[in-house]
Formats: sequence, C-alpha cells, structure tokens
Amino acid sequence: MTERIASLGMYDHPAQRSANDRLWAAIAQALRESGVEHVPHQLTRTQDVVAHWRNPDLLLGQACGYPLTVDPTLALRIVAFPVYAAPGCVGATHRSVLVARRQDDHASLADFRGRRAAINDPKSNTGMNLFRATIAPVAVATPGRGRFFGEVIETGSHRASVIAVGTGNADIAAIDCLSYAAIDRFEPELTARLRIVARSPASPTLPFVTAASTDRATVDLLTAALDHAIADVSLADACASVFLTGIAAAAEPRLASIAALEDYAVRVGYPHLH
Repeated sequence: MTERIASLGMYDHPAQRSANDRLWAAIAQALRESGVEHVPHQLTRTQDVVAHWRNPDLLLGQACGYPLTVDPTLALRIVAFPVYAAPGCVGATHRSVLVARRQDDHASLADFRGRRAAINDPKSNTGMNLFRATIAPVAVATPGRGRFFGEVIETGSHRASVIAVGTGNADIAAIDCLSYAAIDRFEPELTARLRIVARSPASPTLPFVTAASTDRATVDLLTAALDHAIADVSLADACASVFLTGIAAAAEPRLASIAALEDYAVRVGYPHLH
C-alpha cells in the first residue's frame, strides 16, 4: 500500500496553515507510535477537499455534513466531531452568520427580497443549507412568495463570499461562523466592511473523517491521536489558532439535524435557495 493522505483543508486559512501542520505532525507521530502504517508526513493541499473525500487512501480529513447526508456515493467513516471555541459554536455544533455590507440599511431579512445572494457552493451546509433554512420562513411569509432573491451567485469559498458582499458584488451571504471568525481575526479589513444581520440554526460541526475502508482499530487510534494532540499543552497555541478545543463521539445521528433543516425548507415551500 502506498502512503495514505491527510487533509485539514476545511479550516486552513493561510494564517492557520502552520498550526494545522503542527497538529498533523503530532497526530501522525501518535499514529506511528501506535503501529499505524503508511501515515503521511505532511498534509495534502494539492487537491480540492472533495477529491480527498473520494480518495480511498484518505487516512484523516474533514468533511462538510451536507454532502455526507445527501450523497450516498461518499465512502467515508466519521472519526469524531470537533468542538470549537468561536462565536456561534456550542459543544459539537456551529452555525452560519448571514452578513451584509455595513452601510446597507436593510434592517431585516425580508428587506433582502430581490437582492443578490452569494453562496460558496450549492452543496455546502453552512453556505447553502443553513442559509436556505434561515430564509425559508421569510421567503414564504413575505409578498412575492416563491423566488426570494433576484440572483444567487456561486463564489467558490466563504472568503470569496465575504469579499463579494464587501465589494458590492453580492448583498448577503451565509458564512460558516468558524470561517468568519478566522477571517475576522486574520483579515479584519474584510469583515470591517460587513455586519451580521442574522444567524442560522445550529448544525453539527464538520466531522473528522476517514475512508470507509479504514478498519475500526485504526479509527479508534485516530480518535486517540486527535485527543492526544488537542490535550498537548505545547500545541495550545496551534489549537487556539484553529479554535479547536476537543472532540465529540462519532455518532451518525448527529447529522440528522442537517437533513431535518433541508426537510423543513421543503415542507414550508422553499426547497431551493433562490
């Protein structure tokens, strides 16, 4: 077997990369000491994270919960759910913040009818699914029931959505609260242009995952290695850089709330973010 791959690319702002590298080095060392073979020495950053999810050699990665819920072709096992310390996070949950330009005087979500929305990806939980669930009751309760936004543009990343709103290319976007916290910390000039107009319902954090072919014993060792790295006082600053404080058990039912939010939007008559 060739060397496997590891990725922590979901929260890997350039200013966080050295922290993620240090965390992976500690995790990898613990795995090797436990007898795990083919442990990669470095994180893989040469592919899109979606490609990592579909790679049968994935040893450890992090996946968005919405694709895990709706795409049966993703062959992944959940290792653990991260626990973060950032605004909007409680236990192993997080949420999105809906942002608009600071100078935009629209006071409520209903005021954004007919405006331009930005999403990072149509398969994103925080960028689309939570956005849709937040807009759904407003869309069906205000005049012009049906299509709510005048246009929805796809930006490719939460950071790009932040920039799109800040520069006027979009009027509103839903940003993962952890991505927003990182941008606010490391690029405050971008968030200074914005204001938070609403917050989405809570949702499970993005789980740490491994390829479905990974055996149970290795999954247990991955969990232990994550715990070990997070508890290492010499890595406290690295954990703080990515807001990581712990992990929660890999309970599949945690993802049910993601599907429930989609079901809610469909049930009230707003199946598509549009």
